[in-house]
Amino acid sequence: MKVILNENIETLGHIGDIVKVAPGYARNYLLPKKLAIVATDSNAKALEHAKRQMAYKKNKAFESAKNLGAKLEALSIVLTHKAGEEGKLFGAVTNMDIATYLKANGFDIDRKSIILADAIKHTGEYSVALKIHPEVTATLKVVVAAA
Repeated sequence: MKVILNENIETLGHIGDIVKVAPGYARNYLLPKKLAIVATDSNAKALEHAKRQMAYKKNKAFESAKNLGAKLEALSIVLTHKAGEEGKLFGAVTNMDIATYLKANGFDIDRKSIILADAIKHTGEYSVALKIHPEVTATLKVVVAAA
C-alpha cells in the first residue's frame, strides 16, 4: 500500500515522501495517528499544494531543532548519585535519568533520542549525544558527581 507521509518517520522517510508500506501498518498505525494519508490520484494532486506547506513545516521543525540543539550544547548538567570511595556508582545513570532532569528544567526531550552507548557507572564528565531531529544531533555535557 502506498501512503504519503505527513510527519518525519525515522524508519520510513520525510514529510511528503510517497512510500510503500504493509497494509496493516498503514491501516492500524499510520492512518489513525494522521502520520500518513493514502496515496490516491486526488491525494497525489493535492500533494503538490501540500508539499509547499510540508516544506515550510519541515524547515520550521529543522530551525527549531537547531535552536534547541544550540541551547542544549551550551548547557552542562550535573547529576548527583550515590557512589563508593573510588567513584563507582551504586546503580547507574541512564538516558531516563538525563531525560527526567531535562524535563524538570523545561526541555521536552524523549529518552529514546538520548544516545548512550552504555549506562554511566562512574563519576566524572561525559559527553552525551542527543538526536533531536533526523538532521540535527547535539552534544550535551553531563557531569556525574558523588552524593
